[in-house]
Amino acid sequence: MASYSHAEPLEHHQEEHPPEPHYSSRVSPSVLGMFLFIASEIMLFGAFFTAYFFVRVVNGTPWPTPPFHLPIYVAFINTCILVTSSFTMHWALQSVKRGNVFGLRAGLLLTFLMGLTFLITQAIEYSRVGFNTSDGAFATIFFCLTGLHGVHVFIGLTILLFMTIRAFRGHFSPEHHHGVEIGGIYWHFVDVMWIVVYMTVYIL
Repeated sequence: MASYSHAEPLEHHQEEHPPEPHYSSRVSPSVLGMFLFIASEIMLFGAFFTAYFFVRVVNGTPWPTPPFHLPIYVAFINTCILVTSSFTMHWALQSVKRGNVFGLRAGLLLTFLMGLTFLITQAIEYSRVGFNTSDGAFATIFFCLTGLHGVHVFIGLTILLFMTIRAFRGHFSPEHHHGVEIGGIYWHFVDVMWIVVYMTVYIL
C-alpha cells in the first residue's frame, strides 16, 4: 500500500505579508502630494498677481482708486491673527509628536477659532468697504485676490475641523500623525500667501 505524506512545507502555514514600500525620497508620498498641490495653487495665485501687475503698474491705475479707501488697520489685525494661528498649528504638531494630547487638541482648536475669526472679519469688511467688483479694475482685482485667499482659508478651516474632531476622538498618536502634518502644511501655506496678499494689496 502506498503511503502518502500529509506534511506540507512550513512556509505554507506562515502568513505572507507584502514587502514594505520603498520610497526613493525621504519625503512621504502624502506630504509630497501636498507640496505638489500647493505648487499648483501658487501658480493660480500667480495668475491673479499678474493681472494685478498689469492693472496697477502697466496701466497705471491708482491704487486704491479715489474716492475709495482700503481697510489697512483691520487687515493688519487680521494678519496678526492669521500669523498667530501658524504658531498654534505648529504647537499642535509638536505636541502630537511628543504624545501631548492636550497640546494637540488646544492647538488645533485655537487655530480653527483664529482662522474662523479671520474669515468672519474679512466678510464684515467686504460689507463695509464701500465698493464692489463693478467699480473699476482696482475693485475687481482687490476682490479677486482677497476672495481667492478667503476661499483657501475656508478650505483650510474645513480641514482643521476634521482634524480637530479626530484629535478629540483620539485618532492621532506620536506614531500616526500624518493628518496633522499634512493639514499643518496647507495652513502654513494659507498664512504665508496672506502675508503676500496683504503686503501687495494693502501696503505697497
